[in-house]
Amino acid sequence: MIAVLRYFLAATAAAVLAFGAPVAWAQGYPSKPIRLVVPYPPGGAVDSYTRIIQQPLAEALGTTVVIENKAGASAMLGSDLVAKAPPDGYTLLAGNITALAINVGVYPKMTYDPTIDFVPIVRTVDVNYALVVHPSVPVKTVAELVAFAKANPGKLSYGSAGAGSLPQLAAELLKSRAGIDILHVPYKGGGPLLTDLLGGQIQVAFGDQANLMPHVATGKLRALAVSSPKRSANSPDVPTVAETLPGFEAIAWQGVVAPAGTPAEIVRRLNDAFNKVLALPEIRRRLAEGGLEAVGGTPDELGRLIRSEVAKWAKVVKDVGIKPD
Repeated sequence: MIAVLRYFLAATAAAVLAFGAPVAWAQGYPSKPIRLVVPYPPGGAVDSYTRIIQQPLAEALGTTVVIENKAGASAMLGSDLVAKAPPDGYTLLAGNITALAINVGVYPKMTYDPTIDFVPIVRTVDVNYALVVHPSVPVKTVAELVAFAKANPGKLSYGSAGAGSLPQLAAELLKSRAGIDILHVPYKGGGPLLTDLLGGQIQVAFGDQANLMPHVATGKLRALAVSSPKRSANSPDVPTVAETLPGFEAIAWQGVVAPAGTPAEIVRRLNDAFNKVLALPEIRRRLAEGGLEAVGGTPDELGRLIRSEVAKWAKVVKDVGIKPD
């Protein structure tokens, strides 16, 4: 009887230790540097915001934050690396709408599922887009663009940075909602696209406000609308597309995720730290200077966004018949 009792007590103690270990482990987090994987080369929007928040994030977490650029395969190389990393909170993905939503519809054989293989941490920043036209197009509003395109089917062309890019999907969503025909001209990057847009070889484009609005200010382009659900603080006089086509929205959102199975306490710790940094006035100012809008929020909010955006853009990809380059 005593032997049985001793066995029971030992087994109970082991179970307590086993179930209590993750809690203690999470409470000691972080105890080593955190790797923030950017699935793009240095210099882009995702990389830029991580560089801005890197040091204050390290201070908020009490450890070193190392940024690692792992570019390739439309952001899937770095994303897959994080999806397969240990779920201990020390390897995070600085993802975006492409890595966490659009790719699902474009690439049927992805090696990860953003709705299953990651746990959301926080929506970090938005890159707001503008709809612009070359001044040779005799329109000043979205309604006028729609009317002109309907009267001149196939006469206008829009540019994008390639198959499955947000500028293409935003334009195709516009075409679908408005019932218009505008020719797609794909480019290998934003530089050549902007050159032809300014030269009038293409007449319409969606793109990053930070890149396009300076040309609007000089009269080389005309801004018709922004693609966010509300007007931009940087361009309050420019209406939204949704003011003409209710429900229209196309935002290049970004967010941080961790491998699925990361303990809830670690997720909360990371979410608190990111929100603290994104609320800092100096950080918000520096992000705004780069055309980025600090967001923040809860893990659940990012999770809902990912799921809804996967479904939304997969439908656009299917309807248009977009295939990877």
